[in-house]
Amino acid sequence: MDNSIIVAIITGGMSLLGVVISNYSANKKTEAQLDKHQAVTDTKIVELTREVREHNNFAKRMPVVEEQIKVINHRIEDLERKKVD
Repeated sequence: MDNSIIVAIITGGMSLLGVVISNYSANKKTEAQLDKHQAVTDTKIVELTREVREHNNFAKRMPVVEEQIKVINHRIEDLERKKVD
């Protein structure tokens, strides 16, 4: 075999090895970034879920509070009428 062919094969093999290592390294870096972003997203989802539950609890209580306010207003009106009479 000619020396130039051997050199070309070695050079091609080394280039291929460099590309494989470079791609592997870039893939690991990308995976790490995705894991980090996924953790941030999961944390935000947990926080938003907590806020939605808090809001839903508030929304359930508001009609009760409104009804209590109506009753209180009626009682105040009754007391004011008794005071005027």
